Amino acid sequence: MDWGLQNRLSRIINPKTNRTVMLAVDHGYFQGPTTGLQQPGKTIKPLIPYADSLMLTRGVLRACIDPGTEIPIVLRVSGGTSILKELSNEGLTTCVEEAIRLNVAAITLSIFVGGEYERQTLLALGQLVDEGNKYGIPVLAVTAVGREMARDARYLGLACRIAAEIGAHFVKTYYCEDFEKIVEGCPVPLVIAGGKKLPEREALEMAYNAVSRGASGVDMGRNIFQSDHPVGMIKAVRAIVQKNASVEEAYKIYDDAKDKKTATV
Repeated sequence: MDWGLQNRLSRIINPKTNRTVMLAVDHGYFQGPTTGLQQPGKTIKPLIPYADSLMLTRGVLRACIDPGTEIPIVLRVSGGTSILKELSNEGLTTCVEEAIRLNVAAITLSIFVGGEYERQTLLALGQLVDEGNKYGIPVLAVTAVGREMARDARYLGLACRIAAEIGAHFVKTYYCEDFEKIVEGCPVPLVIAGGKKLPEREALEMAYNAVSRGASGVDMGRNIFQSDHPVGMIKAVRAIVQKNASVEEAYKIYDDAKDKKTATV
């Protein structure tokens, strides 16, 4: 791994802790104006100080993020389908030269292992890794899960290992029972997806369990920006990931922030 690529990756995964809090706000590329992201700039701005990176599309980056913002960007470069169609039928929508113009720290796409269009998404990953390596830009592979796929250690372990074998520099996947087996079988860092909105304590427990079992952090979206207090929630998640806080300690951070907000209303 060359210096430039390592440098970019170290901006996302803190080398002092080997962990990261990524904020995923790329949902609109297939879901449209997702609840909580109807006005992306307004949602994202107060959360930026507590995230190690933002995961988003070039459209939202250009339209909604201040160019003076120093936070590392993980750029979504795949798409081509919506929630109205077969999601696995994705392709690359953004070239690496565009990512360079946008000065991003990493590029990302989804792979659909077991999906109808598995092959084309895996070949796209290989192509993206080749292009990323050429310019020193790390690639994050997202193990997307279709409705028919079980989110268990056997399936996710397969998907993560395939992503690493093709050359992904880090992988985003789901937390599940026996998560440590997925970590053991994947030679590159893993971050967990938040998935659908959970009650705040449950989301914090998931983050705690994931990093305790070897995850390099989280890439959460809906469990932060759809919370009744997003800033309090991302502070709580950060305390677990970067400061080894317990679930109780983290929940108190969220609860205190929520109480302060209620008191000022």
